[in-house]
Amino acid sequence: MSIERMSMRTSHDPANISRRSMLLNSGAGFGAMALAGMMSHGASARGTETLESKLTHHFPRAKSVIFLFMEGGPSHIDTFDPKPMVQELAGKPVPESFGRVITAMGEFDSPVLASKRKWKQHGEGGLWMSDWLPHMATRADDLAVIRSCWTNGINHSGGVCQMNTGTQFAGRPSLGAWVTYGLGSENENLPAFVVMQDKGTVVNGPRNWSTGFMPAVYQGTAMQVSGVPFANLDTPKHIGNDQQRLELDYLAQINRRHAEQRSDNSELEARIRSYELAYQMQSHAPEAVDLSQETAETKSLYGLDDKDTEVFGRNCLLARRMVERGVRFVQCYHGAGSKWDAHSKIESNHTKMCRGMDKPVAGLISDLARRGLLDETLVVWGGEFGRTPMSEQGDGRDHNPTGFTMVMAGGGVKGGKTYGATDEIGLHAVEDRLHVHDLHSTILYLMGLDHKKLIYMHKGRPERIDQNEGHVFRDIVA
Repeated sequence: MSIERMSMRTSHDPANISRRSMLLNSGAGFGAMALAGMMSHGASARGTETLESKLTHHFPRAKSVIFLFMEGGPSHIDTFDPKPMVQELAGKPVPESFGRVITAMGEFDSPVLASKRKWKQHGEGGLWMSDWLPHMATRADDLAVIRSCWTNGINHSGGVCQMNTGTQFAGRPSLGAWVTYGLGSENENLPAFVVMQDKGTVVNGPRNWSTGFMPAVYQGTAMQVSGVPFANLDTPKHIGNDQQRLELDYLAQINRRHAEQRSDNSELEARIRSYELAYQMQSHAPEAVDLSQETAETKSLYGLDDKDTEVFGRNCLLARRMVERGVRFVQCYHGAGSKWDAHSKIESNHTKMCRGMDKPVAGLISDLARRGLLDETLVVWGGEFGRTPMSEQGDGRDHNPTGFTMVMAGGGVKGGKTYGATDEIGLHAVEDRLHVHDLHSTILYLMGLDHKKLIYMHKGRPERIDQNEGHVFRDIVA
């Protein structure tokens, strides 16, 4: 009997349904149920306060992002973007042919400051890097160096805010919040978005990882530099698990009743969820941050055995452990408090700052690679802007938002190459110029999100991270 005839006969005669016909007739239904579940799971992503994992717009290259933020503005022309003409013009004013820019300290007419760096090509791609970065140089073939970035933020507050949120002014969601909103979380026991600072407080503080006009559930969770990584996580010794569970359930009941009368306040919902997440984290977070599980070799790889690299190395190692456990977005600040801000004594400043982060960054990339995680983890390195070729106070450099370098590794980017260019003195981005909006759009693309489709309705207005101005830099995508 043909399948069609058997199906016709059994479909109207329950008594004659065989195991084979049941599977034939209902198999498609099971598939549809699964698809419907997936679609509803993903559909709930756009516009509801959920941290459930959500469908991507297209095939993702990366599952997680680790953003290594060099706060204060590292000098691109002393690290990744060598400029022989800077040496030729040392002690002279910038030629008029390069045009004028507004500088933070108003010292555009100061003479050009020579770079004391020694440069060398590294890796199969021949990537140029200075002697300030000997460890990162060993990972040259993983690095995609974008030399043509620019931003609008001329000072630290505006620059850090724009690199994090897309605008110089407070009130918009951070990049990590957009990623969390668009993709949700792959774990139920840790935050989806984690932030780590080193010995200092980054300019603008928590505003850099806030959700702006989005529900507060998507905001970043800050980890502490020392001691217990997450604040207020330990339970008093005299409180047992059963008692705590009863207290949390009762608290949730009261909070729900309170929140029902205040449905427009997303912070109440986020606070309710935070209690439950904290309860889950009590069991899982201690293991996630327990570095005693790591070998001495791994700790040394990150520089935990050196006082100069210990703090940032710890944060980078914790970042690897976070993404290993499904945390979607991790941001590690180095030099929190604008310590890369070398208005004077750039030699001593950048020597110290590069030494503090070079080995941990290289260790992170190496560790991700050997664990098979680099392909699915996008590592981003850079600050809020670069620094000028002109001198300040004789031995420093001013802020330069008109041309600077950002670096990416893993997560679907083509490494061992440079992209774009600044002019001959590193003042302006001139080739394949990438604004912060373009960087954000590209990061989202690598995560499987279309920046034009990732929309949040705010007061009846469709909002996007790029404010309708970004473009994906596809040349960098492998």
